[in-house]
Amino acid sequence: MRFAATLAVLALALPAHLVAQISPGPLSRAHQSLEGTTNCTQCHGTSKDAMPRLCLSCHREIGSLLAQNRGYHARDAKNSGKSCAACHPDHAGRDFNLIAWPAGGRERFDHRTAGWPLDGKHAPLACDRCHRQEFRTGQVATLSPRKNTPGWVGLETSCVSCHQRDDPHKNSLGPGCEKCHNAVAWAPAPKFDHAASRYPLTGKHADVACAKCHLAAALGIAPGADGKRTPRFKPLPFAECSSCHADPHQGRLAGKCSDCHVTRGFDVRDRRDFNHALTRYPLLGRHRTAACEGCHGRDMAKPRPAFGTCATCHADSHGGEATLAGAFVDCATCHRVEGFTPSTYTLAQHRTAKFALGGKHDAVPCAKCHTTTRSAGTAKNTVHIRVAFATCASCHADPHGTQLPGRACDQCHSDRGWKEMRYNPADHARTRLPLDGKHATIACGTCHGSARRGLAALPATTTLGRAGVMFRIAEVRCVACHADPHVGTGPATARRDTVNSCAECHNAAAFTPSTVTAESHAKFSFRLDGAHRAVPCRECHTALPGLGVPKGATCSSCHQNPHGSQFGARADGGRCETCHTTDTFIGAARFNHDRDAAFATKGAHAAVPCAKCHRSETVAGVTRIVYRPLAHRCEDCHTAKPGGGK
Repeated sequence: MRFAATLAVLALALPAHLVAQISPGPLSRAHQSLEGTTNCTQCHGTSKDAMPRLCLSCHREIGSLLAQNRGYHARDAKNSGKSCAACHPDHAGRDFNLIAWPAGGRERFDHRTAGWPLDGKHAPLACDRCHRQEFRTGQVATLSPRKNTPGWVGLETSCVSCHQRDDPHKNSLGPGCEKCHNAVAWAPAPKFDHAASRYPLTGKHADVACAKCHLAAALGIAPGADGKRTPRFKPLPFAECSSCHADPHQGRLAGKCSDCHVTRGFDVRDRRDFNHALTRYPLLGRHRTAACEGCHGRDMAKPRPAFGTCATCHADSHGGEATLAGAFVDCATCHRVEGFTPSTYTLAQHRTAKFALGGKHDAVPCAKCHTTTRSAGTAKNTVHIRVAFATCASCHADPHGTQLPGRACDQCHSDRGWKEMRYNPADHARTRLPLDGKHATIACGTCHGSARRGLAALPATTTLGRAGVMFRIAEVRCVACHADPHVGTGPATARRDTVNSCAECHNAAAFTPSTVTAESHAKFSFRLDGAHRAVPCRECHTALPGLGVPKGATCSSCHQNPHGSQFGARADGGRCETCHTTDTFIGAARFNHDRDAAFATKGAHAAVPCAKCHRSETVAGVTRIVYRPLAHRCEDCHTAKPGGGK
């Protein structure tokens, strides 16, 4: 500091040729106004660190940029901490260039260090194309003493700072060109996203050329001086489709186009937006998927078609047969808009018709009876409502062939099922073989079916029909179906003692027990009485040949004679019934000792027990009571004489 002050004093006192010895050299032309020893302190100051501050006091544009952290001096890290003289030395003569450009000159300057890289079409431009006085619109340009070209400060980075006169939008879109464009080319605008605008492009709008909307004749854009028209991007009308499109319906329809149409195409209808329910005919069921043209014609030529009845649009599929109570009815009486089938005509309704449905007919599909035919030479189908039903044969083939001519099916069968029989035992009773007892529980096919187990096969000549049932069968007697259990196979048993039918002793409820009673047994060859009435039938009829006892049979035919041959010499041959009854064998109820024996029991003999005289003996292992012969003299039994004598 003292040194600088001393130089100033010396400069005032010394002659001019001596002052030249103190200065390092002449200043550059830009600083020549500061030449002279008395001006040194204007740049060097009186302290060591004063020079950067003093430089900026003159170069205020640089100071302003540094304060804003803009420009080369603020951004280049190489400048950090350096004094201005480190890069811009002076005292090298009038023609010395204070700006030290890199090797190759200013054209090799790395513009990125200035805070604004050159890219796209900016990159090949010469410095003078941009660093012109007319483009130095920034505030710092007013602070710079440099007023000629090129000027290095005062240029802004916004597009309009240089291209304002080139703006085809006439500032209608604001100054932010970079929102849509880049430095490569003006068109197309690669950064512009129409989806971010107030009118996103959807559907077929996305394929429309920009000029189609932005140079539309309806905008009334006048050509410029060059005869060209500049597209208008803002403002444009777009609230309604009619802003751009002519109304193909010519005012016949109220509402907005978007109520029916979408941007995917004019022929594409957006049914989600158009609420047909607000019209007099809401769309329901399959009408929802019907093409609009089907009712309204091309381009809505029929905006208000008739819809009073189904027949207004749909042909009669029943050929005039659809009547109820003799009057024609509309389709909606039996059908729904969800589909032609199934019909809404209920089973309950059908039961009021001439052919009342019931049983398995309830489950038959309508089309099974109400068949469809095609009219000759046309593609029209007719679903018949009126069908023949007078007899079952109108729909069903006779499964019994020709066996039952003139007989109606429902006389035997029910509509609940083919096997659900109405023909009952009471009906069968009118035939040659009434069904009773167990016969009433036998399946019809056991006798009438083709697979008759244990019976003769049906005649091959009989036309049984699809059911395989024969009605008039030959088997009506019991023995025709049942083997006779009372006839044996050998010659000794091949006879019966009765010619009666099975029904004389049995019924259809069960073969056993027999219906023969003790009383009815009297009509056979052996009358049941006494103890015989309690004897089970099997006790006698199992051991005897045939069915019963031969005529003239005796007790010994069934019972063993406990007396042997003691009574064989009697006139009756010793028949049991001479002494005994059928009530009980023990106790000879018919025997009278005084009448029938050779020895009468009188007096004291009447009280003597039988066993006292008739003792038992065993002969050949057989024990029996001896009745004959017995002694009948007194001494044969009484050996002692009365009074003790002999």
